[in-house]
Amino acid sequence: MLRSLESSTRWKWMNDYSPATINRRGVMRMKVYTKTGDRGVTSLYSGQRVPKDHARVDVYGTMDEASAAMGLAKSLTNNETALSLIHRLQQEIFDVNADFATEPKADVKGGEPRYRINDGHLQALEQIIDDLEAKRIPQKGFVIPGASQAGAALDLARTIVRRAERAAVSLAKFSDVHPPVMIYLNRLSDLLFVLARYVDQEEMVSRVTREVVKAMQGQEDGTMLEKAKKMIAAAEAKADAIGVPMVITVVDEGGNLVAQHRMDGALLASIAISRDKAYTSVALKMTTETASKLAQPGEMLYGLNTTDGSRLVVFGGGLPIVDNGRIIGAIGVSGGSVEQDVSVAEAGLAAW
Repeated sequence: MLRSLESSTRWKWMNDYSPATINRRGVMRMKVYTKTGDRGVTSLYSGQRVPKDHARVDVYGTMDEASAAMGLAKSLTNNETALSLIHRLQQEIFDVNADFATEPKADVKGGEPRYRINDGHLQALEQIIDDLEAKRIPQKGFVIPGASQAGAALDLARTIVRRAERAAVSLAKFSDVHPPVMIYLNRLSDLLFVLARYVDQEEMVSRVTREVVKAMQGQEDGTMLEKAKKMIAAAEAKADAIGVPMVITVVDEGGNLVAQHRMDGALLASIAISRDKAYTSVALKMTTETASKLAQPGEMLYGLNTTDGSRLVVFGGGLPIVDNGRIIGAIGVSGGSVEQDVSVAEAGLAAW
């Protein structure tokens, strides 16, 4: 039967001119290419064959561009209001294009033309514009597109619709155009402008919200106290490793206590000493080990340990905490030898 089909005139017409073909299983498949437009002509919805540069083709071809730009906007936003509205408008553009592709003399059936866009569509667009205007913050002056990706795509769609409107005006000079569909283009471009501003605004709000949440999370995860706890934990692990119970203290840039931890078995005296080491380090903006060298007889800080109510400690175990080049606090460790105190303090500082 396939051979008889292939040899028939009807099959030859289908194979050469129809978008449909039949595969070896006898199943009809539609082809993207039809071969009917190879000579630069196409069919209007109302059946007439016209050149592809016909004014009607120019209008609905331009609206097809606008729909593609709207599709781009749809792919760039997660805003449910915008997604739903854009999809609805893209569906209506099919009807808009059908109206522009219909000659006023007759439709495909030879009767009176049947138009699809009516006053109800225009009222619906105006209502949407009013609703979006009520939601957005008024702007003064000209708007430069690009505040958001989706908004920029909608602005692109808007300018394409404006171009389609100009093409429709040219068409109307020599052919009747259904009045509501002309007005529809004007209202649609207005709606796309307002929708772009709404999307820009919502994206800005979402972006600021994300940044605020991120900053708040960063503060929660990175407060001085939280970081001090991590430092103390690291220092304690080092103290455990060398088998010496320590007292570990962290102070802020004013020398105020942030956190202190006394391991089981640590000397009571180490409570005050570790805090004073941290205080000394932040007060002098140096390690207490460095201060000890400068406080030796004949050095520039000799006798330093007798000042400030004898709070300044001049032996190792106190290290400043530096963040972005600024000293914001210090860690002080006491309980072992100077070398042990320094090594535990360094382990804690490494956890900052």
